[in-house]
Amino acid sequence: MPKKPFVNRLNDLSPKEWIKFQKSWFIHNPPPRRKDVLVHPAKYPETLAQEFIEFFTKRGQVVFDPMVGTGSTLVAALRCGRHAYGIELNSTYAAIATQIVEDERDKLGNQATGVITRVIHADATHLKQMFRQQDIPAIDYVITSPPYWDMLHARGAKTQRKRRASSQLDVVYSDDPNDLGNVEDYDQFIQKLSRVYEALQPNLKPKAYLTIIVKNVKKGGVIYPLAWDLARQLGKIYTLKDEKIWVQDNQRLSPFGMGSAWVSNTFHHYCLQFRND
Repeated sequence: MPKKPFVNRLNDLSPKEWIKFQKSWFIHNPPPRRKDVLVHPAKYPETLAQEFIEFFTKRGQVVFDPMVGTGSTLVAALRCGRHAYGIELNSTYAAIATQIVEDERDKLGNQATGVITRVIHADATHLKQMFRQQDIPAIDYVITSPPYWDMLHARGAKTQRKRRASSQLDVVYSDDPNDLGNVEDYDQFIQKLSRVYEALQPNLKPKAYLTIIVKNVKKGGVIYPLAWDLARQLGKIYTLKDEKIWVQDNQRLSPFGMGSAWVSNTFHHYCLQFRND
């Protein structure tokens, strides 16, 4: 019998490219950040976002990020011909994201013609009202990286000490009480964050995927399983299909607890894959 042709209903990748993405872990060391986005304390790389967008969508489909920061998701989507919408609470970051996306559009030239990208300055905790007010089509894919609880407020982090030494760099996302990165109570944070993603459900197409890039966090000598708790909570609304572990292997090791206690250098993130079944 003749071999059945490969039919790809999910993306535009070849079988070889598909198989490569299916590995449950990957190493991705981000390229240097543009100077105009250094102000943001926790940007995630557009190069990483593009790999996920290309797997979970086809050209011309719609990508959404409810916490878009300085625009990584939108830049990634623009580069691979997907329409994209992003919500950002911080007006400064929203303005930076808008400029960065326009710069990328100019760089891409004709390749970006007809591709829609929109940065919306709004509060992601009010998504239901926002979707009624904004002209956003049904969503094919969501990719986002939320605040890792309130860990940017931790004074002991080496990277945070460096940022505090500069008056030009933000240490936290904002001082807005509506900013989820400022919620001190862990259980309250999980509930508020989960509600953001739950509110997306009516606007997601059937079988659409949602990727949340997150990390378990350490605070006061205790590990808080943020990724696992979020997966458990959202598993009540969506189907938790899988995870990919993003490893950064170019980070410098620090001798935490040396000689007295086990404290890991944590250089991995969880890319949780949900589906709107």
